[in-house]
Amino acid sequence: MTQAWSYVDGEWLEGNPPVLGPLTHATWLSSIVFDGARAFEGVAPDLDLHCQRCVESAVRMGMRPPVDATEIERLAREGIARFPADAELYIRPLFYCEEGWVSPDPDSTRFILTLVETPMKEPGGFTACLSSYRRPAPDQAPVDCKASCLYPLAGRALREAAARGFDNAVLTDPWGNVAEFATANLFMAKAGVVSTPAVSGTFLNGVTRQRVLKLLRLDGHVVLEREIAPEDLMEADEIFSTGNHLKVMPVRRYEDRELIYGPFARRARELYWDFAHGRLSNRFKV
Repeated sequence: MTQAWSYVDGEWLEGNPPVLGPLTHATWLSSIVFDGARAFEGVAPDLDLHCQRCVESAVRMGMRPPVDATEIERLAREGIARFPADAELYIRPLFYCEEGWVSPDPDSTRFILTLVETPMKEPGGFTACLSSYRRPAPDQAPVDCKASCLYPLAGRALREAAARGFDNAVLTDPWGNVAEFATANLFMAKAGVVSTPAVSGTFLNGVTRQRVLKLLRLDGHVVLEREIAPEDLMEADEIFSTGNHLKVMPVRRYEDRELIYGPFARRARELYWDFAHGRLSNRFKV
C-alpha cells in the first residue's frame, strides 16, 4: 500500500483509517469538500492558498470548519516531516459533516488531513478530446467549492474519453464555451498569444492556474482570459493544462491533431518550478 498518514481527531494514523459510517451525512448526501496541494523536491508551493480555499469551500457548503487555514498549514508541514525529504506528496485537507437531513448540520463538521505519496510525472504530455458533458452553471451545482459531489461528472467525461482512446477530456460550460479539462484548467497558445477560459463561475479558478497566469504575464507574455470556442482548440499551436496534481502538462494530441510540447508550456513549467524553489525573487515580485 502506498504510504499515507492522516490526521484524525488529534492524532496521526497510518494507512487508510476507517472514518465515515453508513449514517454519516457525507456518506449518503455528499457533504464533503477538499483541497489538494503538493510537496516535492523539498518545497510545498502555495500550500497556504490551498488551505485557505479548503476552508472557504467548507463555509460555502454550509459547514462550520473546526480549524482555520493557518492550523491546516501547520499540520500539513508536520505531516510532511513524517516522510523522507525527497518524498513526492499529495496533501489533502478535507471537511465533511456527520449529521443533517438534506442540508448538513454545520455543528457536526469534522476535519481530516491526509498526506499520501504520489509521484510527480515528467511532462511527457497527454491526449485529450472534446467531451459531450458540460460543466454546470452556478445555479445548478456548488461550483464555487472544491466539492466532492462535482467529481462524478468528471469521471463520466474521463470514461467517455477513454472509450475513444484519449487520456482526458475538455468540458464546455452551459453556453458552449470551453471551460476546462476534466481534471485541470486549460491554456492554449496561438500566434504568440496565450489564452485561458475566462472565469465564468462554472469551474474553479485554480490556484496553479492563477499562479501560472501571473508568472507568464510577469515574464512579458500576453495572456488573455477570454471566451474560447471548441473550434479555437482545433487551430491552437499548443494546448496545456495547469493543476495541482500535474502542475503544467502539455497536450500531445487533441482529437486528430498532433501537437508539440511548445515554448509556452515549457516556459510556464520552468517559471513554476523556479517560483516553487524561490528562484524568482530577484527578477520580479510573485
